Amino acid sequence: MSDKKMHKWVLAGCLMAAVTTAAAQVKIAYIDPLSGLMAATGEHGLKDLQFAAERLNARGGLNGQKIEIVPMDNKLSPQESLTLLNRAIDQGIRYITQGNGSSVAAALIDAINKHNARNPDKAVLFINYAAVDPDFTNSKCSFWHFRFDANSDMKLEALTNYMTKEKGIKKVYLINQDYSFGHQVARTARNMINKKRPDVEIVGDDLHPLARVKDFSPYITKIKASGADTVITGNWGSDLALLVRAAKDAGLDANFYTFYAGVIGTPTALGEAGVDRVFAVSYYGPNSAPARTQKYIDDYKKKYGATEDPYTFSFVNALELLSAAAAKAKSTDPAKVAKAMEGLRLDGPFGEITMREADHQLIQPLFIQRFVRTADAKLKYPAQGTTEYGFKEEVKLDGAHTSQPTNCQMQRP
Repeated sequence: MSDKKMHKWVLAGCLMAAVTTAAAQVKIAYIDPLSGLMAATGEHGLKDLQFAAERLNARGGLNGQKIEIVPMDNKLSPQESLTLLNRAIDQGIRYITQGNGSSVAAALIDAINKHNARNPDKAVLFINYAAVDPDFTNSKCSFWHFRFDANSDMKLEALTNYMTKEKGIKKVYLINQDYSFGHQVARTARNMINKKRPDVEIVGDDLHPLARVKDFSPYITKIKASGADTVITGNWGSDLALLVRAAKDAGLDANFYTFYAGVIGTPTALGEAGVDRVFAVSYYGPNSAPARTQKYIDDYKKKYGATEDPYTFSFVNALELLSAAAAKAKSTDPAKVAKAMEGLRLDGPFGEITMREADHQLIQPLFIQRFVRTADAKLKYPAQGTTEYGFKEEVKLDGAHTSQPTNCQMQRP
């Protein structure tokens, strides 16, 4: 072959490689509710994930490969989620993300563990952005599972520490969703309160069906009759919005300590009745954000509207850590990325974040925030869906003060 022909052959090969690289994509299946009572929560999460992916793609994606989000409606069903997981695997998708419902996450973790054991060359990585059952990073920990939200024990530790200083708390009512996460919240909250504030009386402990109650007034009637001055709830989505709306309608004179008061639908349901009475523990503290994080929030609001909040910053952290791990591993192969992600530290949106190697739990700052009038607190960012109200920082805890011990015995491939 002549030098001229060889040159043409090499050039053609380079062009073909460039086209292949440009077309390459890393697909992430988003398996969450996009219909039913929890659809608003699932749809908002999808929007936050897509926005975070767009930002990362603008910087080159994962090792030059663009991220494509593949939405899959699981209807909040573990069984449907397993069907969708198999469909995603059949489509060659190697990254899965889910967050709404620890019962769903438990099913996915188990199925992914079994799949990866049978198919080590086609391993799947699970990005858990919001399922907070502490067992997932303790007795049920998995090499293939990474959690980017704080687990419920971490959140309750922060909440109950704050509550110990509130001497006006005398009677506490627990109300939670009747599945693994709700059970964990009820059990751990009771134990922590009994230990830290033995003078406080637990006057009620209700569990209700997940995403099936449309009228919470009977529960509110019980809470009022108990004489509770404080309610602790891990409820999320419509279950929290409807609960606080029923409390407002009934004139319940009690403070609420929550995990998810800032998410879609809840701030508008709270309104004036929630001012100075509702508290939330969260990794999202927009009114305490550094300038670069404020720019992200501002860009999001510019695209989706002033009353929209990108509060699912677990996606931002997840994609940033995936990007750093892929660069470190020089690969987008899930097994190599998983190994590279262990122990990674980054300067996160609200402070340093660390993916703990021992159990794959993200260690990150947490905020205790109070629901207030925007004007009174001079807040830049009102709460989702409102202009009159927002969340003001009461306490910020860095990662070193939010982590909890783990009993994880990780089995690595």
